[in-house]
Amino acid sequence: MQPLPTAPNAEWIDNRAALDAWLQAAPAHGAMALDTEFMRRNTFYPQLALLQLGVAGRYALVDPLACPIDDALRPRLDEGDTITLMHSASEDLEALSSVLPAGPRTLFDTQIAAAFVGLGLGISYRALVAELVGVELDKGETRSDWMQRPLTESQRSYATLDVVYLHPVYDQLAERLRQQGREAWHAQDCERLKQKSCHREGDSQPQRAFRGATDWSPTQRARLRRILLWRDRTARSLDRPRPWLLEDALVMNLAQQPPANAADLEQRSRGQRALRSPQRAELLQCLAPAVTEEEIAATASIPGFPQGAAKQALAQMKEKVDALAQELNLPAGLLCPRKALEEYVVTTEWPDYLDGWRRELLFSPLSSLLPG
Repeated sequence: MQPLPTAPNAEWIDNRAALDAWLQAAPAHGAMALDTEFMRRNTFYPQLALLQLGVAGRYALVDPLACPIDDALRPRLDEGDTITLMHSASEDLEALSSVLPAGPRTLFDTQIAAAFVGLGLGISYRALVAELVGVELDKGETRSDWMQRPLTESQRSYATLDVVYLHPVYDQLAERLRQQGREAWHAQDCERLKQKSCHREGDSQPQRAFRGATDWSPTQRARLRRILLWRDRTARSLDRPRPWLLEDALVMNLAQQPPANAADLEQRSRGQRALRSPQRAELLQCLAPAVTEEEIAATASIPGFPQGAAKQALAQMKEKVDALAQELNLPAGLLCPRKALEEYVVTTEWPDYLDGWRRELLFSPLSSLLPG
């Protein structure tokens, strides 16, 4: 069995002056490896617990609990020419959104790149390092408590190694993307990921994810949207997980049958960990007004499950996607997820996810299969 790698020395940074000095000493151009450790057990927003940086053979572990990061990263990663290397960046970008609101200017996500060059969809960092660098990484600290201080030597080693191999992995993946002519495709998907992960306002049409409400009346769908928007706003303001306020099943129950009074709401909502008396009063006030025609008009329809001719068209579209994915040596789920196909065949509106390079490949063959 191959011995586990030893992590290089990483500077522990717990003050802003040291962080600024480390960044100033780094080369102005090139690529910087970036990773985070965060906790998200009982909060709406991820709690940034550690920031790992690597550039030109130098590594830093930044303690955000002691060091105000603020805008320290922006001149280098948001405004400069640095390429930011990350793996499966969505949650990390969300954790960094308070210090990098727009994300890094140029993101290179190694997980996305790996899918484009034939290494599989959703490959882990550990598996990718083993495949491309031939190094087996320890995964013993995956579920560690990163908010504790001081961190153990094992935690520090694990965190440092999370950025050490991003550079050699990047070098190989960037070259394969170039050889296969997929650099632009990868860049588009990284930009899409960045915009989605850094968007902090929430979904304005959250009811679209509740497919069980497809056949509800317009009034019920509008009320469902009203409750979901309230839940999202309140969860953000309290910094608590949405289900702690209202579980999905209770949301749907209240949308179909609004509570008659405060006692009714209290009886039906017992057990919701973050729903206290003030929030129950707000929710009751939110539910009290009758649904208006304006609300109904502002509520987007909920895509249902394909039926009849739409279901047949879906099967034909899936065959087209699978054949094209095989021809391009791409995972079918990367080229066109089934959920996007289902949305398209039901609504006949081209999904946002399929814009860009996907539209160029798919619009003509798929649009011709829509049921008449």
